[in-house]
Amino acid sequence: MDFASDNASGASDRVMAALVHANKGFAPAYGADAATKEAEARLGALFERECAVFLLATGTASNALALASFTPPWGAIFCHQDAHVMDDECGAPEFYSAGAKLVGLSGSDGKIDAQSFDAALEAYPRGLVKQVQPAVLTLSQATESGTLYSLDEIAAFGARAHDAGLAVHMDGARFANSIAALGCTPAQMTWRAGVDVLSLGASKNGAIACEAVVFFDSSHAHDFVYRRKRAGHTLSKSRFLATQMNAWLEDDHWLDLTRHANSCAAQLEAGLRNAGARIVWPRHVNEVFAVVPRAADVALKEAGARYYEWPSRALAPEQAPREGEVFVRLVCSFATDPADVARFVAICAQITKG
Repeated sequence: MDFASDNASGASDRVMAALVHANKGFAPAYGADAATKEAEARLGALFERECAVFLLATGTASNALALASFTPPWGAIFCHQDAHVMDDECGAPEFYSAGAKLVGLSGSDGKIDAQSFDAALEAYPRGLVKQVQPAVLTLSQATESGTLYSLDEIAAFGARAHDAGLAVHMDGARFANSIAALGCTPAQMTWRAGVDVLSLGASKNGAIACEAVVFFDSSHAHDFVYRRKRAGHTLSKSRFLATQMNAWLEDDHWLDLTRHANSCAAQLEAGLRNAGARIVWPRHVNEVFAVVPRAADVALKEAGARYYEWPSRALAPEQAPREGEVFVRLVCSFATDPADVARFVAICAQITKG
């Protein structure tokens, strides 16, 4: 019953088999191998256009270097106040941009409020020498609350940002989960909605360590090869990154993996709701945020369940845990066993329903 993180699962059998095969023989280093060229072509086909693609091993590097490509050191990067780039990257976006400022915006359910974005643009006017200058808007899809922006919402933010002279970045650590949940194409959720650069994550969904920065206009990527190398994220044996990406994408394996994760989360959400737990945010992808009785929390942990208690600062007062309750995050992955979901729900129900 491991619901701590989709990073806790291993790699899919298909990805592992591909890596074992790639380990045989020799291949050119530093991205000159055939597998890397294949991965770049596959991603271009996935997004239905010519893209500039760069493979990396970590989401932190992917986000930080992508953002740094669009902002000067005196720039402002607008994000949700609880976004991963704000709270969980140890200052990497600021570091790799040589000092750009992250500006947190408000909004319920982990999503930026349009009025908050407009207010921020007014608060940071262009040309005012004593303030940072607007440079990038970054949207997390899915958000840190496990919720999604609709295609119309992304397009509206994209249009507003471009009108104000900003680039648009998407943090797609759970990009696959989002595509499966919305039932749209990758192109529809990115460049066709105004996204300029995507941080695409495979590591949470069946890869070992595989991320990609995808520029939808190659002219924006003119110096990224140097940024990546200078940051220490150009792998010499890059075929092992590309091999993961190719196996992940082949025959829509990435969607099969994420549909299982999303399905298990839907089962978990429904079971907990029936057991009397309070689901605080809409479940859109593979994460469930719930308030459960402390007694159930104790019983679940004694039974070996793993998950995280979650900060409640983003909750509305009426949603916050009361005395004797705990706010938790539960994450399903491609490797989650539905039997573990059923067992988890049964233990919770035994406490809540006596």
